Amino acid sequence: MTKQKTILSGIQPSGKLHIGNYFGAMRQHIQMQEEGDAFYFLANYHSLTSVNDGGLLEEYTMDVVLDYLALGLDPNKCTFFAQSDVPQTTELAWILGCLTPVSLMEKGVAYKDKVANGLSPNIGLFTYPILQAADILIYHSHLVPVGEDQKQNIEISRDLAGKLNRAYDKELLIIPEEFIVKSVATVPGIDGRKMSKSYDNTINIFDEGKALKKRVMSIQTDSTALEDPKDPDNCNVFALIKLFADEETRKDIADKYRAGGYGYGHAKKELLGLIEGYFAEARERRKELVKNPDYVHDVLREGGKKARERAETVMEPIREAAGLYRSFDY
Repeated sequence: MTKQKTILSGIQPSGKLHIGNYFGAMRQHIQMQEEGDAFYFLANYHSLTSVNDGGLLEEYTMDVVLDYLALGLDPNKCTFFAQSDVPQTTELAWILGCLTPVSLMEKGVAYKDKVANGLSPNIGLFTYPILQAADILIYHSHLVPVGEDQKQNIEISRDLAGKLNRAYDKELLIIPEEFIVKSVATVPGIDGRKMSKSYDNTINIFDEGKALKKRVMSIQTDSTALEDPKDPDNCNVFALIKLFADEETRKDIADKYRAGGYGYGHAKKELLGLIEGYFAEARERRKELVKNPDYVHDVLREGGKKARERAETVMEPIREAAGLYRSFDY
């Protein structure tokens, strides 16, 4: 990967971020800001598919900004901004939508999964991949780091870029490359299913004190007696411990499991300490950022300006090719 490559990824501010978000995406985003021209955005338009409370969405958005900055995202090394600060994105989404067959959206696996999990089957959710394609294509993104569950949406983005280029017989959009993030194994929630806000089974990154302890102690385990040996590889608590512990600590705790006389309560206390220690510095940085809202808003303001400038260089020739009249400049 070279410095010339544009990396693009976004995260929805639709609730408190949890350790599944961190190990599944955030940690990789922070690492990749060193490896290319990174654009990271808060996908607040996408959040409207599930959040209909304006005050709550604003709160969630600022929480995500604080979380990322506290965890090490450096606005001097990447472009960090809100999706809604770049009007060219929804402009491109409409043009792409006019080239998208309904049958392509009907094949969307993510849409079907979200509806099955209780989300309203609204048009925004149905056409989500078109807006996601615009998010990617409006910056001439080369690499899009995603998990396996988003692979189909990247394929749709590539397909729509090709459709637009062919429609106007010009190379107006770069065909992005998928970059499947080989993250840790699926992060289990406190009920054993994949950690997700949809299941209310999360442990939030910046929970502390009684709130953190309550979630950790609620992790579901089997009924194996305290004195009996246990299999660490079939335990949700140990699966979480592995995320935070170094190799020596993992081995030590695994040996305790297998030896017997070590209960799940002991393991949960170890996990609690590991989580507290892992995020301790970030937690203190976040508290300082909360005291400096002007800085946080300045980060988004500058990031939005840079993102708009890049997006406009991509959008201008598309408007011209499509014959769209405009009497003003951004």
